[in-house]
Amino acid sequence: MKTARSHRCQPRRCPVPAPRPAKPRRLLLPAGGGVPLSQAGAAAPAPPGPGPGTQSGRRRGRGAPGAQAAPAGPGCRDQPCPVTSLCLLRSEGPGPARGTSPAPGTGSSPPTACSAPAGPAHPSAAGGADWRSAAALGPGAAMAARPGPGPALGLVLLLLLPLPPPLLAGAGDARQEAAVRALARRLLGPRAAAVELSVEAALAAGGPDTYRLRSPPGAAVAVAVTGSSGVAAAAGLYRYLRDFCGCHLSWSGAQLRLPDPLPRLRAEIRASAPGRYRYYQNACTQSYSYAWWDWARWEREIDWMALSGINLAPAFAGQEAAWQRVYRSLGLNQSEIDGYFTGPAFLAWNRMGNLHGWAGPLPPAWHLKQLYLQYRIVERMRSLGMITVLPAFAGHVPQGVLRVFPHVNATRLGGWSHFDCTYSCTYLLDPEDPMFQVIGTLFLKELIKEFGTDHIYSADTFNEMTPLFSDPAYLSRVSNAVFRSMTGADPEALWLMQGWLFQHQPDFWQPAQVRALLHGVPLGRMIVLDLFAESKPVYQWTESFYGQPFIWCMLHNFGGNHGLFGTVEAINHGPFAARRFPNSTMVGTGLVPEGIEQNDMVYELMNELGWRQEPLDLPSWVTRYAERRYGAPNAAAASAWRLLLRSVYNCTGVCVNHNRSPLVRRPSLHMDTELWYNASDVYEAWRLLLSAGAELGSSPTFRYDLVDVTRQAAQQLVSNYYLSIRQAFQSHALPELLTAGGVLVYDLLPELDSLLSSHSLFLLGRWLESARAVATSDQEAEQYELNARNQVTLWGPSGNILDYANKQLGGLVLDYYGVRWSLFVSVLVESLNSGSPFHQDQFNQAVFQVERGFVYNKKRYPAVPAGDTLEISRKLFLKYYPSALRRSRAGPA
Repeated sequence: MKTARSHRCQPRRCPVPAPRPAKPRRLLLPAGGGVPLSQAGAAAPAPPGPGPGTQSGRRRGRGAPGAQAAPAGPGCRDQPCPVTSLCLLRSEGPGPARGTSPAPGTGSSPPTACSAPAGPAHPSAAGGADWRSAAALGPGAAMAARPGPGPALGLVLLLLLPLPPPLLAGAGDARQEAAVRALARRLLGPRAAAVELSVEAALAAGGPDTYRLRSPPGAAVAVAVTGSSGVAAAAGLYRYLRDFCGCHLSWSGAQLRLPDPLPRLRAEIRASAPGRYRYYQNACTQSYSYAWWDWARWEREIDWMALSGINLAPAFAGQEAAWQRVYRSLGLNQSEIDGYFTGPAFLAWNRMGNLHGWAGPLPPAWHLKQLYLQYRIVERMRSLGMITVLPAFAGHVPQGVLRVFPHVNATRLGGWSHFDCTYSCTYLLDPEDPMFQVIGTLFLKELIKEFGTDHIYSADTFNEMTPLFSDPAYLSRVSNAVFRSMTGADPEALWLMQGWLFQHQPDFWQPAQVRALLHGVPLGRMIVLDLFAESKPVYQWTESFYGQPFIWCMLHNFGGNHGLFGTVEAINHGPFAARRFPNSTMVGTGLVPEGIEQNDMVYELMNELGWRQEPLDLPSWVTRYAERRYGAPNAAAASAWRLLLRSVYNCTGVCVNHNRSPLVRRPSLHMDTELWYNASDVYEAWRLLLSAGAELGSSPTFRYDLVDVTRQAAQQLVSNYYLSIRQAFQSHALPELLTAGGVLVYDLLPELDSLLSSHSLFLLGRWLESARAVATSDQEAEQYELNARNQVTLWGPSGNILDYANKQLGGLVLDYYGVRWSLFVSVLVESLNSGSPFHQDQFNQAVFQVERGFVYNKKRYPAVPAGDTLEISRKLFLKYYPSALRRSRAGPA
């Protein structure tokens, strides 16, 4: 392991100016010269431990200097002040001195007369958990918050300029009450006057969220809903609308036919959530689903979140503007910053250190629009009583930092997911390098100054990337450094970390490594998202995350793929089993799909379970779900949903909803067609839904479901025709190959494309036009459209993560998947005609030109649906259902 090299300033007058009263903050443009740095707080060094014995990757610089103390404040302005300053770490020469000081007793230089005492910034930083914070997390966390490994006395990062007053975080009863009433008016219009909504924090009596429903005798209102928070009141409102008015709200549409008059309740209903948190969002959702959203779409989503009872969610928009300010302040030039940020459709992986530069840069207008969105997002979420999670520094830095600070100790990580170092291999700062705390605290101070804080922060240092060393001491130092950079800006900080890494690389993350990473943070000061708990729960083999609080999460969706899928039995029982786990530290449930706007039923179920004390009777529940969703009881529709529930929505064991259907994959002779369910159940559900069309055809949610179930049936049909194509080719049966290939390419895929084009939520044009709508110039519009096209197809310059984010959209099926299948069938036919073997490598090279051509072809696709969904579905049914049902009952060929 390379050792650090010390640098010392010559004694000089301390340049720290006397503090001035904070001026009202004005919006800073993200581009331009250096901007003021936020004042940073105290931060503590990592716990001592042996250094790692092995090394991988390339290490740049030495860093971690033994430093003299920084000036404590204006009182030392007239004293000689030796400091380790940014000016001496940077290559550009002297500048204002901002120093870092090791704590006494660590073997570094002793403090000078003008150094400040380097103590913990928060009571819990001195070695144990913050018992008050732990108690707020819930009973499981309170048990877990026993004294544990905590940071020692800290380094002092004394930075210039006082912090202006932040935006108000949190909201009182009156503010939340006004917000939930406004939500009701948006949802119900004039009928909202018949519902009385109020917020009383005392209703929860210091415990989890609670709501109360009652019908006051003789009152003009039908029901009075009281919640302990705005979110609780909204959840109570939706409970009333769902269970007593037969209403339904989802991504695909709302069914809000209210009875007149509204029903009154016979008895008071009171419900409390079993855990402290109902969490929502995945880091990847920011790119797969939210990338092009405007405020109108965000407002609808936040309303849905509140009605679903979600009270904890990230607010990640606009962070690149803050990062740009910090980088410019540190001395990076604009080209270095532009070369680091990815394009908008890939920012999720830039933020987690996986990618840099791909599909960028970010135009200045992007930063301004995202700042505007973030202001509105955090204000609305907080006004409803939601806790916002802000991003924090995970340790990844642009290459430009190494130019500005040539002695910084940073190591280049390996490539990520088939990307080489052109767009991957991010630099990771050594946890003991002083710049780790400088950069991390600067960034978080900048965010807090701009948006206020609810004291919970997200950071993921090793998302799908192997750490440099497996030594537990190193891993503990990394997590401790991340946490200290948070507490340096906010002494009350809690770290929310995705637990995906533990199940994604189980060979590396053995119990010792997991424990070390988690225990680098005081117990009770980290919350872990058990991200894939419905299929691969981590809490079971980590003794409930070794004492750190965790949230049981349903991941469900990868890449925003379309495809009917669910693990309903696992999510109906999993959270309750996790609460009963010995010494459980579970503090809530969460929805963490990579992409949304699919499989509404699964998310409705999971949201309801977040408020229940016991599992549901699923067949009864789904029958009521169908009635609410369509606004009327219908025996055929209910039967269809019970069939889907027992089959496609009931995957058991280790189930990954990553659509691998031949329809959406690059063709080959070795494609996976295996299903976890009986295909005939989907065909029968298709028949039943079509039979209900006469009664339910006017329902928007029914039409959406008819498209989705027909699409699933057509996806199964594609697999059938693929198997026929493969068997005909391997049997050298040219007529059969021509027949199966011709039906697939010239009939089934065009018909499927027509079906999808009949519904607005299944249009490629909607996705592409939403990207173009964000732009402020033609050049930006072209860049954003390329981002949008690339994400759902090649996912990288050369198909690096090909088809990972596949979608079944009108326009995409015909012009992308259909063209690939046409080429595949043609190549197979030519192979049989010529007697030459089929070479997959040669086909891949040829089809890549087709795939790349689609990304760059600039064809505009309609954003308005065309055709009648029921008629197109019926036409497909009459043409394909009889043979499909016979084949599915006969089994695979």
